[in-house]
Amino acid sequence: MAALGMGGDKSLKLSLSDTFRLAWTDEDLRPRIMFILLMFGLYALGVHVPVPIPGVDPSEMTKLLEGNSFLGLVNMFGGGAFKRLSVLALGLNPYITASIILQVLTFANPAWKQEMQEGGEYARRQQNRRTRLLTLALCVFQGLGLLTLLSQGIPAVNSMGILVRIATIVFWTAGAMFLLWMGEQLSEKGIGNGVSLLIFAGIVISLPNVVTSLYGAVQAGTVPMWQAAMVVVAFIAMTWFVVMFSIAQRRIPIQHMRRNYGTKTLGGQTSYLPISVNMAGVIPIIFAISLVYMPAQFMQAFPAGSPVHNVLSTITDFMSPNFASWKGYVGAAFYTFLIFIFCYLWNAMVFNVEDMSNQLKRHGSYIPGIRPGKQTTDFLNGVVSRVTFVGAVFLAVVALTPYMFSSIAAVSGLSLIAGTSLLIMVSVALETMRQIEANILAKQYGGGG
Repeated sequence: MAALGMGGDKSLKLSLSDTFRLAWTDEDLRPRIMFILLMFGLYALGVHVPVPIPGVDPSEMTKLLEGNSFLGLVNMFGGGAFKRLSVLALGLNPYITASIILQVLTFANPAWKQEMQEGGEYARRQQNRRTRLLTLALCVFQGLGLLTLLSQGIPAVNSMGILVRIATIVFWTAGAMFLLWMGEQLSEKGIGNGVSLLIFAGIVISLPNVVTSLYGAVQAGTVPMWQAAMVVVAFIAMTWFVVMFSIAQRRIPIQHMRRNYGTKTLGGQTSYLPISVNMAGVIPIIFAISLVYMPAQFMQAFPAGSPVHNVLSTITDFMSPNFASWKGYVGAAFYTFLIFIFCYLWNAMVFNVEDMSNQLKRHGSYIPGIRPGKQTTDFLNGVVSRVTFVGAVFLAVVALTPYMFSSIAAVSGLSLIAGTSLLIMVSVALETMRQIEANILAKQYGGGG
């Protein structure tokens, strides 16, 4: 396979300062950016609005989160909402889980699959309706699970009355559905995918706590200065690594045939078909990690010591990646396997090789040295498979980095600045900047700017 290209269609053409300056002076983009900032501010405010649960001390929540990777993940992507028992404590986790379940069901159900391929806007609305209904059900289920978990670590939760429990779950469900509504509004009135922007916002909101924890550990002497310096260096190196692979492409040359129209000759030039190395973005990691921790989610709904709880606990031990036990190595291998599976499935859905081959043939274009038709299809299949493998290896390395990164300095939440969270921040930021830049350049070329 050809070397990874740093240029091409995915690179930003304008500097960061020029992009912000031109976007802020644009009468169409400025309201969209202001709307995004308004939604981020509303999200940050909601994180700090607690659900009044009698007898629960915030310091007990801190102890409960320590050593629980699943709850730490929920808390991290929610901007610390779960630690504060906020109305947004469930975050977008029910929606993400519902989306994964429906994606799998659609892929397994031929009728739903055909409906999505041929149904157009109506099919998408039906799928969105199913997703919302399943999200609502999962909000109730996961709310019950979190209350069960809280009762195991915080004795005061056991004395809660049934009405208080129902009210708490209603608050959490309302908060999760409100976040989903915010994501839809951001997609419609902002720039980019609203759900991705909210996940990005949750991670950014959590960053100051990580920096404060690291600084406090250095001041207290629990983390040596050289380890803190290694963290900074590793963060910069990891950011460079993620950015490089996020914009890397395999560019396939495409030759266009000459055509005569009267006295004019059109075509004959060479262009490129760019295939992104990380075509699926962060989707495979989100899907994989949601499946990995799904037994842990279901386990919380059953009392400790019950047969179902014990079985799910054993499954969780084997599915949770870490490098502290042999079970964790099994979990890391399974996590990596899921990332590869979702990479290939996602790329197969978004990049239809046969359709691309037919389009090239229909427009009289071809890949130099490759015959149109089946040979082109086979060639593109081979290229996409190899590029997908490289992208899957990259995502697996990024996803497993947090479990190795924490060994540098044992600070709570330090893995936030490495691995999946960093990939989400970089991917969402780059994609948003690309969309802003595309709007600016389109207006400049069109004479509108």
